[in-house]
Amino acid sequence: QVQLVESGGGLVQAGGSLRLSCTASGRTFSSFAMGWFRQGPGKEREFVAAISWSGGTTHYADSVKGRFTISRDNTKNTVYLRMNSLKPEDTAVYYCAARPGMFAPHIVAQGHEYDYWGQGTQVTVSS
Repeated sequence: QVQLVESGGGLVQAGGSLRLSCTASGRTFSSFAMGWFRQGPGKEREFVAAISWSGGTTHYADSVKGRFTISRDNTKNTVYLRMNSLKPEDTAVYYCAARPGMFAPHIVAQGHEYDYWGQGTQVTVSS
């Protein structure tokens, strides 16, 4: 089992920045690829970003490319999502997720490919 706890959400003005963190406990964190997903009000859950177990490979949704950066620190069992130039449409509950196995863009962008999920952290961007 892997337990995931997100933090760092909050209220920010458009154009501002936030950094989300997701800390894992349980099984070996470094063996998992990690992803961030979000679900806005009245919307379906959508992929945001993913990172391979080593941190050497990343994948982003087009909507956040160039604004968001995913990273990880395996010594701290933590994955991060740095969000810059935030827009009101980024408002959502953000979830981190973990999956073992291969890292490929068409796989890590699919929520059903993940085995473990955190409880989510709210990000609200005001205009």
